[in-house]
Order: sequence, then structure tokens, then C-alpha cells
Amino acid sequence: MRLFTLFSFLFFFPLLAHATAEPNPGIDATINSWLGPAADFLFGYIFHPFEIPVGDSIAKLPFIVAWLVVGGLFFTFYLNFISLRGFKHALDLVRGKYSDKSNPGEVSHFQALTTALSGTVGLGNIAGVAVAVSVGGPGAAFWMVVAGFLGMSLKFAECTLAVKYRNEYADGTISGGPMYTMRKGLAELGLAPLGRIMAIIFCICCIGAALGGGNMFQVNQAYQQVVNVTSGTSFSLWLSQNAWAFGLFMAVITGLVIIGGIRKIASVTDKLVPFMCGLYLLAGMVVLAVNLPQLPAALMHIVTLAFAPDVATVTGGVIGAMVAGFRRAAFSNEAGFGSAAIAHSAVRTKEPVTEGMVALLEPFIDTIIICTTTALLLVVTGAYSGGGDGVVMTSNAFATVMPWFPVVLTVVVFLFAYSTMISWSYYGLKAWTYLFGEGRWRELLYKLIFCLFIVAGATMSLDKVIDFSDAMMFAMALPNILALYLLAPRLKRDVADYWRRYQAGDFNR
Repeated sequence: MRLFTLFSFLFFFPLLAHATAEPNPGIDATINSWLGPAADFLFGYIFHPFEIPVGDSIAKLPFIVAWLVVGGLFFTFYLNFISLRGFKHALDLVRGKYSDKSNPGEVSHFQALTTALSGTVGLGNIAGVAVAVSVGGPGAAFWMVVAGFLGMSLKFAECTLAVKYRNEYADGTISGGPMYTMRKGLAELGLAPLGRIMAIIFCICCIGAALGGGNMFQVNQAYQQVVNVTSGTSFSLWLSQNAWAFGLFMAVITGLVIIGGIRKIASVTDKLVPFMCGLYLLAGMVVLAVNLPQLPAALMHIVTLAFAPDVATVTGGVIGAMVAGFRRAAFSNEAGFGSAAIAHSAVRTKEPVTEGMVALLEPFIDTIIICTTTALLLVVTGAYSGGGDGVVMTSNAFATVMPWFPVVLTVVVFLFAYSTMISWSYYGLKAWTYLFGEGRWRELLYKLIFCLFIVAGATMSLDKVIDFSDAMMFAMALPNILALYLLAPRLKRDVADYWRRYQAGDFNR
């Protein structure tokens, strides 16, 4: 009970400050000062850089990026390049070739994939890529693809284990994710106390990440983009003075979905994700088609500068370009964070490895396809060298084709932000119920808190809140990947057994 009271205070404090104080710039400063020390500490620890001498300059590799990349490298080789040999089988699973509705679970392979994708495909695919290219040069796009490939094996590992160790209840509902993998999996190894501690740490970070990076940041950026694209109109003026109205609108449409649980979320994402990804890729293809003569040169430019970047603009040379690409890719596809494993664990299957196969498609779609499209249109239009921050830079690339094209981008940003919020609401919910127990009223309380934070997110510009929540999101990878290492031998045995039966044709009978 005391733990519950502490969490309630921590979660409600920003909202209470906003509700009880008169609207003034001091609110942001108050909350920044409240979360500032914690945010600075977490950022200093999670993003502590390894300094790598490169000629006359120093390339900085953040600790968390190294942790994620090394994990991707390890599981890529340890599982014998499962991302390549299992790719075709993954596509067959997604289209329902081996599906059986009598299997335990709540959603299909396709719905589990789209639910997880709705959480990873977001502003990182638009703004994050622009940041990578502006910091690391066009060559950073090449390293993003490499990081995406490594992330496929990492995603396979965490999602396979999440299904293996999930909880299945009599009413057909599922609770799963890294916290159950840590508690149940490490208990099998005789490390039960460590598993329980790691699971609690993961859940605390997951709840903080869901309310901040998966909620407040998303609605805030969507609000800013809508205000910017309608600039000069009376609507923009009204909206800039009534941010709460935008937040309330987003809270209502989000609440209508998340109240229904994973089945309702999946029923929305299996339609929304293909539409929003298709819309963005179609818009990007139009830009590339208009600049088709320059496309081969742009591709060559990206590959060449990956190994020979412009040292005058890219700090750290090749290492600097590599770090920029790895960092943004890791943050975009969330491989190793453990977040997507929560959604994948609800899949309808009795073979955990099947969902690992499906999950490896996530980084491929998120990073190798969508992020590469963004990078190509930035390079082919020259927008990456034209200045501006992430979203503005990508918007400028679209505007080179038609002045009204940024409106299409605004629709995409809105959809990406919305889909991320509904998926992260589920991630936070499962972490919440792990800590405080299953139950209708406990779940409703969390969903209410989540929706209130949507309203707050639209009205605030809280740098420290975002820093704090983002650091908590990345901190999820620390216990998650450690658990994957400890359970790697068991994972490898399960994969070998499944692959043997698959090649023998057991699943075709």
C-alpha cells in the first residue's frame, strides 16, 4: 500500500501542480526543478559516453547504445543469423499460414505485429532520421540499416521468451513481457531474488516511459505540428491559446480504444498501422519519383559517406557517422527495450518461437524500410543540408515537391503519435498490473491516469519531464538484455528444436 501511495503521488504531482496553479510559465519551471535532479542523474548514467579517439577528434558512443548494439551483435551470431533464415517463415506466419484459433492467446500474429509496430513506428522515423543525417551526415543512414538488421535478432530473442514465460488466465486473457521472463525464467536458473528485483525495476521504468515518452511527448509534438502547419489562421491562434482542447480531444479518442484492452487496441492497430505506414511511404515515393534521376547518386552518396564522411561536418569521422546511425536506429525500433515483447506476448500460439519470428519483422519495417525512405528523401532533395530541426527538415523535403505536402506529413505525424500512445498505454498497463495486481478497478485507475497525462502533455513544454521519461525508456534495456543473456542457452535450445520440427514439415500436417 505504501508503494502504491508513493507511485500515486509521483504520477499525480505534475497534474495537481497544473490544476491548482494559475496558468503561467512558472508551472514548467516548477516541474522542471522537481524532476530536474532525477533527469540529470538518469541521463548522466544511461547516456554516459565512451570516448573513442579518431584522428584529431573524439567520437562519443553513449553507454546505452553500446549496450543495445552489442546485444544485437551477440544474438545475431549466437542464433545463427535467425533474421535471415527465418525471414520467409516470418512472412508466412504473419499471413496466417500456421494459425490455429484454438491456441491460447488474445490476438493473431498480424495483430500482435501491428500493435507492436504502432508503438515503434513514430516520430523517430521522421524527426529521428533527420537528426541522424544532420549530425552524422548521409552516411549515418547506412549504419541505421546495419543497426536495424542487428535489432531483428534482439527483437526475436526478447519476444520468444516473453511468450514462453507469459501468464495465461482462465478467462483467456494474457499477461506477459520481460517482467515475467525475469521472474519466472531466472527462477528456473535458481536466481529468483535477482529476477524479482529486475522485474520491479523494469516495470517502474516502463510506467514512467509510458506516461512520458509514450504519451506526453507524443501528444505535445502532434500539437506543435498542427499549430505550425495551420500557422496564420484563426484556428491556429485559437489552438495556441487552448492547448488543453487538443489534449482533451486526444484523450477522448485514445480512451475509447484503450478501455477495451488489447483486443480493442489490436483491432484498431491492424487497420491503422498499414494505413499510416502506407500513407507515409506513398508520400515518400512521390518525392523520390520526382527526383528519380538523382536517386542513384544519392544512394552512392550514402554508402560512400558511411566509410568516408566529411570530417569537417561529422565529428569523429567514420565512428561519428556510425554512432549517429546506431543511436537513432536503436531509439527508433526499440529492439532490446522489451516494450514490444509485452504486445507480442498476447499472441494466439502455443509455439513461442513463432512470435519471435514475427517480431523480427519489426526492425525490418521500422528501420530498414521506413527510416531508409526518410533518409533517401532527405538526401535526394538536399534538405539535410538546409538547416532546421528534425520534423522541419523532413517537412522541407516534402515541400520541394509541392508546397502543400507538409500537410500530408502533419497527418502522418498525428497518426504516428496516436498509434504510439495507444500501444504504450498497454505496455504501461501491464507493468502497472504486475506491480499492483490484476483487477478491473486497478486497470481503470491506470487508464484514467494515462488519459489525464495526455491533456497535461499538450499544455506543457517540460524538458526535464521528457528527459526523465526517455531515460526511463532506455533504462528498460538494462535488465531486459541482461535477462536475455542469462536465458540465452535455453532460448537457443528452443529455437533449435522448433527449427528441426519446422524443417521436418511437422507444422504442415
